[in-house]
Amino acid sequence: MNRIPESELVLNPDGSIYHLHLRNEHVADNVILAGDPDRVEQVAAFFQSIEFTVKNREFYTITGIYNKQRITVLSTGIGTDNIDIVINELDAAVNVDLRSRVPLKERRSLNLIRIGTSGSLHEEIPLDSLVVSSYGLGLDGLVYYYDDFQVTDIEKEISCQLNNHLNWDSHLSTPYIVSADQDLVKIMSGHMYSGITVTATGFYGPQGREIILKPRNRQMHESFRSFEFRGLRITNFEMETSALYALGRMLGHRCCTCCAIIANRFTKEYSGDYKPVVDRLIEIVLQKLTTTS
Repeated sequence: MNRIPESELVLNPDGSIYHLHLRNEHVADNVILAGDPDRVEQVAAFFQSIEFTVKNREFYTITGIYNKQRITVLSTGIGTDNIDIVINELDAAVNVDLRSRVPLKERRSLNLIRIGTSGSLHEEIPLDSLVVSSYGLGLDGLVYYYDDFQVTDIEKEISCQLNNHLNWDSHLSTPYIVSADQDLVKIMSGHMYSGITVTATGFYGPQGREIILKPRNRQMHESFRSFEFRGLRITNFEMETSALYALGRMLGHRCCTCCAIIANRFTKEYSGDYKPVVDRLIEIVLQKLTTTS
């Protein structure tokens, strides 16, 4: 296989991948992804022991032991642009020989579970509830930069009906639908609502928030709330899931997002202290991941 040039695969002097500062041996097969670097320590507080820690910019990684199994928790920062960095570099760390710069013949397939916070789009999905994202709805356009992105028949069908329903602004990237790993969704289900999670390109205008500047699409929330496909609804807003699902699948990893609802965009409520519900989510994910894998 071809050697990857220095300009394309950037490494640090210690041989680790550029932004994440990771090598193959640092990464467990089960990886928890969190946007907030502080949430890495919140997850690691549940570990029985710590094996490895590294921090660079917003990327903070701890690998340790939970329930006798090795777990890595890694912060991604905010947005699909950061997910682009994290998933590409995480895959390179475990599937490229970083000394020879040649892709490994035998690839590792990771479980990538995002633990995040999110805003509900429905009154009946209240504050402090949990949502597992069966599908990601990408408003970001990241997938259109990759030649390898292929949609399944069901994703194509949902996308077609959704785009007809939304009457989407032609100046914006065409929304796309991408599935989670459905086996992981089944594992995480039971304590959570499930549905389609919207991945926005920003926190304010792209999610319909108005402070001083007015959002262009003021009917966006109602359009999302009124969409249904075979009983599947659009449940919540966040900023990373579609890119995680698309890049993860293209690279052969299994991905799933689980979010704590800390805002309700329909009732205009916000949770003042959401640490307890995030702790509950972390414990549920860790328990399910280590008792079924």
